[in-house]
Amino acid sequence: MTHVLDPHAQAVVQKALDLATTQGGEVGVQVAAYLNGKLVIDAWSGYTDEARTQAVDGDTLFNVYSVTKAVAATALHILADRGQIDYDSPVSRYWPEYAANGKALTTVRDVLTHRACVPQMPEGVTPELMCDWDWMTQAIADLEPLATPGTKTLYLSMTFGWIIGELVRRVDSKQRSFGRFVREEIAEPLGITDLWIGITDEVEPRVARQTNAMVSVPAEYLPPLFSASMPDAVALVPEVFERADVRRAEVAGVGGIFNARSEARFWAFLANGGELDGVRLLSRELVATLNTPRANSEEPDPVMFGFPIPITIGGFWFGGNYPPVTCVQNPRAICHPGQGNSIGWADPDVNLAVAICHNKLFNPTSPEEDPLLPIAQAVREALGI
Repeated sequence: MTHVLDPHAQAVVQKALDLATTQGGEVGVQVAAYLNGKLVIDAWSGYTDEARTQAVDGDTLFNVYSVTKAVAATALHILADRGQIDYDSPVSRYWPEYAANGKALTTVRDVLTHRACVPQMPEGVTPELMCDWDWMTQAIADLEPLATPGTKTLYLSMTFGWIIGELVRRVDSKQRSFGRFVREEIAEPLGITDLWIGITDEVEPRVARQTNAMVSVPAEYLPPLFSASMPDAVALVPEVFERADVRRAEVAGVGGIFNARSEARFWAFLANGGELDGVRLLSRELVATLNTPRANSEEPDPVMFGFPIPITIGGFWFGGNYPPVTCVQNPRAICHPGQGNSIGWADPDVNLAVAICHNKLFNPTSPEEDPLLPIAQAVREALGI
């Protein structure tokens, strides 16, 4: 697939990227953008590690953490669009074991909207056990909800991926693993090469090393369920997610390893109404619903944020003028942020899709602190949006 990039637009974005990696504190950054279904920005800057031993290029891969949830949700939407899964049916209709301990009435929509009330990771989880799909899904099926499912927002920081992923696996007529389903039903049809949920040995050398610059919050100021949802043993930090076994595991909610070029193409098919280059994966009608705010959207989340999360009925976030969705801005756009400030979005109003990948984990508390915001603004400026 050949794309001719406008040199002026590229130069505007390149300048913002270079400022981010020289003056803005970033180590390595990529950005790619699609407008009206065409790749219009594909740029990068900086290094794959803090020691500056290797320059980032367009093929460099990055951990994107919860941006992976957008891909997981989309996999489920594909099956729903085919009539194979019903949003309002109980999870246990497709996964009978999930009914245990008071979860029988949890609906698929409850999971998508983070109201399944099982944000806690299973007791005793380790990186090794996290890599064992069968152990994780059985342990999550055995969890007792912390409130009546459907009644309370409790952000599924990590459990989201296994619940959605197991639903996809159970409903899929071929019963493929989740990572294989994503490859065969999303990536390959769209000509996407690097949307990894479980990498292969061959691509490992392309994965950037992370720098952890997250500003830690004292335990007494953390939301009450934060540690239960992301226990220290499997925290979203380089020490865990740069392990060889974790990189290869299908950690469906937070384990994605993408590059901006591939991720932007994923968002582009959503921005373009479910179709790209003649390949339709979702109906236009379903895609049009994905940015509908969920019910109880003003309810604070006591797991990750302590404030209301802008979740849509489709399991995405919508844009706003506050971290972590500062870059997106348009409240009608669907997006998903990831640990450390990764972001990708699809703006249906202007048919724009953008992915920004980087390897310095940072948690800005205001738009002024967000080192990626000038890059997002440069993209819009370069494209005249």
